[in-house]
Amino acid sequence: MNQLLLDQLSKITEEEQRILDGFSMDPSIYWDSPSFVIDSRKILEAGKLIQVRPHTRFVHFPRHTHNYVEMIYMCSGQTTHIIDETRLILHTGELLLLNQHAFQEILPAGREDIAVNFIILPEFFDQTLTMLGAEPGLLRDFVVGCLQSLDSPVSFLHFKVADVLPVQNLVENLVWTITHGIQNKRLMNQVTMGLLFLQLLNHMDKLETSDTSYEQEILMNVFQYIEEHYRDGSLTALANQLNCEFTWLSKTVKRLTGSTYTDLVQKKRLNQARFLLRSTALSVTDISMAVGYDNFSYFHRIFKKELGISPRAYRVKEL
Repeated sequence: MNQLLLDQLSKITEEEQRILDGFSMDPSIYWDSPSFVIDSRKILEAGKLIQVRPHTRFVHFPRHTHNYVEMIYMCSGQTTHIIDETRLILHTGELLLLNQHAFQEILPAGREDIAVNFIILPEFFDQTLTMLGAEPGLLRDFVVGCLQSLDSPVSFLHFKVADVLPVQNLVENLVWTITHGIQNKRLMNQVTMGLLFLQLLNHMDKLETSDTSYEQEILMNVFQYIEEHYRDGSLTALANQLNCEFTWLSKTVKRLTGSTYTDLVQKKRLNQARFLLRSTALSVTDISMAVGYDNFSYFHRIFKKELGISPRAYRVKEL
């Protein structure tokens, strides 16, 4: 992180100085006792959808929840969190996202443990959801759950992305524009958040979630397999790879996603075909082959059925 920005975030706040002087944490800053629900109206300026504030160090935050979405970025050092029943350590460069239903406890941080908390109202993610598109996955499901205030089983996402430079740059851009008087910053920040989530989508292997059940782990493997093998993969091969019974895996995918494995593959293929039609000069026949359809007539029929327009017409329309 930029040293000037880090120095700014490292300054002892008035609240922290009171704690260092021996006073206990003032809960009225965050919630109306005894609810233990941190209220966005207390820490978010009226009319704003997003704000950042340095994480308050030197004090234990008891178990609480929020009426907003929280994203925590560890600028330096580390902090220890207990989310629901999961204990995790957030290290420098890592991101932690919490939905409105996550119960969180935070152990005291030291002077060199610098984190920023993003206080985000759910409607801020409208642009992010649009940029993520319709393809299913844990990250999109997390955003949908936040927007709809759903009590999702995935209450947090922990991304270990300290070595991913684009993620680091995008988070720093967010911190900078939110803390400085930049014009048109609402749209800028919404687009930047969308770009951040698109980057995270490329690094799902660095994700830890609140739901570590066997079925959810299997589902993550299914999405990853489709991402890598949508052209020529098969559910049989995946079942063998995961050491699962074929019928059980097929039914589990349907139950957890609402779609069959074939439906998920088809959606991925058509999304990739749309991308190639927009961004390359490849012939429609070559694109059909590239995304896994050897039968051009079938590709043409499926594309028109799903999108209401032929591949060639889609290309003309998008150019």
